[in-house]
Amino acid sequence: MAGALAGIRVIDFGQYVSGPMAAMLLADQGADVIRIDPPGGPRLEGPANATYNRGKRSIVLDLKSPGDFETARKLVASADVVIENFRPGTMDRLGLGAEAMTREHARLIYCSMPGFAATDPRAGIAAWEGTIAAATVTYPANAQTGRPTFTPLPFSSSYAAFLAAVSVAMALNARERDGLGQSIEIPLFDATFAAIGYRAQRIHNQSAEQDLRNLTRLMGGTRQFECKDGRWFMYHAGNKHASDFANQTGVSSLLSQGSTASLEELSRGLEALFKTRTAAEWEAFCEQVETEGAICRTSAEWLENEQALGSKIVVDSTDPVLGAFRGPGINVRMSETPGEVRRPRVLPDADRASILADAAKATAPSTAAAPEAIRTALDGVKVIDLCIVLAGPTCGRTLAEFGADVVRIDSPHRAAVAFHVDINRGKRSLLLDLKKPAGLDVFWRLVEDADVVVQNFRKGVAERLGIGYEAVRARKQDIVYASLNTYGRVGPWADRPGHEQIAQAATGMQERYGGNGRPTLAPFAVNDYGTGFMGAYGVALALLHRRNTGKGQHVDTSLAYTATMLQSLYLQDYAGKRWDEPRGLDLTGTGPLYRAYQASDGWFFLAARPGDLKGELSELASKSEAELEAAFAGGTVVDWVARLQAAGAGAHAVVQDFRALMEDPWAVARGLSITREHDGLGPVTHIAPSPKLSRTPAVPGRPTPQPGADAASILAGIGMLGDLDRLVEAGVIVTEGMAAR
Repeated sequence: MAGALAGIRVIDFGQYVSGPMAAMLLADQGADVIRIDPPGGPRLEGPANATYNRGKRSIVLDLKSPGDFETARKLVASADVVIENFRPGTMDRLGLGAEAMTREHARLIYCSMPGFAATDPRAGIAAWEGTIAAATVTYPANAQTGRPTFTPLPFSSSYAAFLAAVSVAMALNARERDGLGQSIEIPLFDATFAAIGYRAQRIHNQSAEQDLRNLTRLMGGTRQFECKDGRWFMYHAGNKHASDFANQTGVSSLLSQGSTASLEELSRGLEALFKTRTAAEWEAFCEQVETEGAICRTSAEWLENEQALGSKIVVDSTDPVLGAFRGPGINVRMSETPGEVRRPRVLPDADRASILADAAKATAPSTAAAPEAIRTALDGVKVIDLCIVLAGPTCGRTLAEFGADVVRIDSPHRAAVAFHVDINRGKRSLLLDLKKPAGLDVFWRLVEDADVVVQNFRKGVAERLGIGYEAVRARKQDIVYASLNTYGRVGPWADRPGHEQIAQAATGMQERYGGNGRPTLAPFAVNDYGTGFMGAYGVALALLHRRNTGKGQHVDTSLAYTATMLQSLYLQDYAGKRWDEPRGLDLTGTGPLYRAYQASDGWFFLAARPGDLKGELSELASKSEAELEAAFAGGTVVDWVARLQAAGAGAHAVVQDFRALMEDPWAVARGLSITREHDGLGPVTHIAPSPKLSRTPAVPGRPTPQPGADAASILAGIGMLGDLDRLVEAGVIVTEGMAAR
């Protein structure tokens, strides 16, 4: 079966991580990706190229050479999509920029991923990953030392790639309807806001201290514990089987609802408990009682893990440079148009002859516009969102941002809707009991008009409720049905429950970030939000396929899949592999010219190669870290950042306060941070969509409604408004009173 993007041609000018990863995600789903490298090959050095350049054809072109430039123009003319991630203005100066190319080729979708936006005052600086991370609270202060905590994982680049894949798929949907392409800009700085998510949210009428206390009490015993064998284990108490765990281990008095035990007593009791068994024994026990727990593995262990291999998120291949190679597999799975790694990466210029032949006969795609006029990419698409917590609801929220009408269904039996303000904006809210026949009747009436159903129950739960994929498809043949969970739908761990913390533990992320001490969570819920975006990518691809064939399908992805891809810069195994990547909470960077330094009044990040520094500061390239520390301590952050930027470095102040980031005038003007009135909450500051599409923009949608507030309008839309009072009286629908947390 062909991939959902079969017949779509992508020209990949990308370098380093974000551009190549975005093009790889498109190649994985069937696109013909032509990778254009400069003389000398990819600018990224290392084995990650075996992942990022898989499934692509390769040609080397010197875009400053008239002949090669003309070849590039012909290839762009034949393309559906262009991907590039240079500094703003670079492709324009070469004559291949978004404005010129989309003007010449009306159906072209042109996606740019610079470090900072073209209109950002920082657009001209060298925007290394560390530069962006420093600007976006990705390097928080170490609680013990106060020093910024560096992470080598490229969250900003990865999120730009995720959002690029989503945006391109949405733009292709729009083009199918009206025949026109558009330009897309997803700066890495902007994309990082999508990873930050609820961490940056501020409910103005609630203090940060109150919010923190609520979260601390909510999590209870959710943290890492050292076990009998000295290994660390991640336990999560936030699920309905936590009581089974407590009862069978004898700590029910500490974990029970309404316990008077202090957090200190709870912590001490659980620490003693986990010392009684090995980490492997605790993992088996948690599986037995169907609660959440995972050994804090290393990344190397994840590559050998039965679930990683059984689910094929880790796969084996043969690389032309590395030989036998093990690395990340396909993130998004689709039942009718399954993705695949069609071939390993090839050496630069390996496909020159076939690509030149394509260029010689290249003709631009038809520019005839379809008759349909649209306002948004998913205008008219109806979605039922059955999800909880973060990953699944982020998928639904993303579909709403691109124009879908999303009905969010929550159980009326929960104490509160978690993260409601963050992940349910732009949706309509319904509190509906799906365990009652009358509740299922309402669900099936909604399905009659729906295009998409999204759920993130543990495997088997939707089926037990009678609303699994096969049951829904039996009633609606062309439904697009998305399932998101912790480990995926295949493999020996597919039935296990989990949250963000569990995925980070199982796949090596916690151990990598914590280093040789206690495993530690990454600064954001990167797997939850990333999985939501990958789910939206799969849904957009499935809608595109349905438009062309009339067929729906089942889409699935998982937190473990996303965690694997987020580590893809380092997550490879091959002969001679050394697991010596930078790691641990004491890191401030990876070398003298790529790390955080303390000035007289704060911290800044320096990112440069030895040859980048010009003028009077060129001598810094030869100094040791100790010498640089001494030199930088004598000036202010503002002074050093200005001087280093002028000298060609990617320097930036280390921002460590979310409120400062969200109140930054540029972020507010860009629309990354918005403040709006929310019913029952007052003013709330929160993030808004990062991608900027020229014709079908993503929008934040209306402020999040109170849980259950839209019951009347939702029932009216399916001809059941007259049943509302009866359903409320029977407890099938609840219209008010549930807390939003």
